[in-house]
Amino acid sequence: MTSLPAGATTDDPDVLASYATDRATFCPGGRARALVRARSVQDVVETLQWAHENGVPVVPQGARTGLSGGANAIDGCVLLNVSKLDQILEIDVEEQIAVVQPGVINATLAAAVAEKGLYYPPDPGSKDISSIGGNVATNAGGMCCLKYGVTGDFVRGLQVVVADGRVMRTGRRTAKGVAGYDLTHLFVGSEGTLGVITEVTVALRPAAARPLTAVAFFDTAIDAGRTVADYLGAGFRPVVLELMDRPSIEAISKLQDLGFPPGVGAVLIAQSDVGASELTAFEVSARRCAATDVIVADDPAEGDLLMQGRRLAGLAFDEYPACLVDDVCVPRRHLAALIEGVEQIGEEYGVLVACVGHAGDGNMHPAVLFDHSQADAAQRAFGAIMRLGLDLGGTITGEHGVGLLKREWLARELDEAALWAHHQLKNAFDPRGILNPGRVINSTPGGRADADRRSS
Repeated sequence: MTSLPAGATTDDPDVLASYATDRATFCPGGRARALVRARSVQDVVETLQWAHENGVPVVPQGARTGLSGGANAIDGCVLLNVSKLDQILEIDVEEQIAVVQPGVINATLAAAVAEKGLYYPPDPGSKDISSIGGNVATNAGGMCCLKYGVTGDFVRGLQVVVADGRVMRTGRRTAKGVAGYDLTHLFVGSEGTLGVITEVTVALRPAAARPLTAVAFFDTAIDAGRTVADYLGAGFRPVVLELMDRPSIEAISKLQDLGFPPGVGAVLIAQSDVGASELTAFEVSARRCAATDVIVADDPAEGDLLMQGRRLAGLAFDEYPACLVDDVCVPRRHLAALIEGVEQIGEEYGVLVACVGHAGDGNMHPAVLFDHSQADAAQRAFGAIMRLGLDLGGTITGEHGVGLLKREWLARELDEAALWAHHQLKNAFDPRGILNPGRVINSTPGGRADADRRSS
């Protein structure tokens, strides 16, 4: 009988406890029976073979920077951590692709390909700490996805170990290819419920020009939201279009002096790598939508500082006693309505909500900031924000994934046929239900997720 890989497995209680959760709030971790820190594909194979034979749940993990509880331990599970599979195996300059292991940090890959005159665009706010495997598992977006696309748009092929330990390759290295079902993108965004990713082939682009940056100031975040629809509706597509409201600006300013005017209600940061004309059009739209001022930075380094400040949002929110980050995405025409609704929800439930996000995609990250005495109100506000996103024709998650935190809400977003298809795919790839059970969907049809859908 297969055993867990020797030399890579521990059952030390303190070690297991340190690997029990990701960064999600209100998603406690269970008590794992063992941790496998895989250093080879064979370690992954042996772990899944053993788990499949013994009916033991396996929770795949990477850097554990997720915000939905998708990497949290389950009682009695084996934690399978692949962060030690962290090699860039190949950078092919002629074909403009890279082949990497799942533990490679996003920023590490970006820097490595930049040295060869290439560009890997997906850049989540956590790019300095999140791994490519996790980015693929949740189909992460980022600051530049407005123009260049999300992680899945750059994944050409995968090596995946499926539930019974078999190794499968999907996709291809070529720029085109439609032979068979698109299994590659079935695994993208599957959050470790269908297989464990052990290798990723990604497309690259030629290095882009260093972008120019403009920042527009507003009295209200609602006016900033109106600007987004006005500007993009005119046909422009900048690299970056990010929004920060007053609470998020105040939080970030405690870590870095942003140099913004006192009392500003919201800012939009736009970046263009095609020239000043896009930013001129941005200024026109912003002023049409009541911007109090618009500044175009002459020096790209000034833009870098602004973006650095924007990326500090997560750290800034961590300074509060507790933080629950939402991740709703709506059609851009409804962005202003989302922002207005989020403000009203914060007032209704008596909690502070800081709204920051990828405005150009309609993907906002309202963060409920609270102390522990407000935990119930924070959870209700979090749910109200997701309900608002669905009511506006949006989705409960634009890039963080469903995990455990939003599983019950997925049943409200999907129709009955779509839920059925999810269950059929899960049962086909993981008939014993050992891979990350209870994440994204319940493991068996007719379970709680279906019941919630019928009662919603």
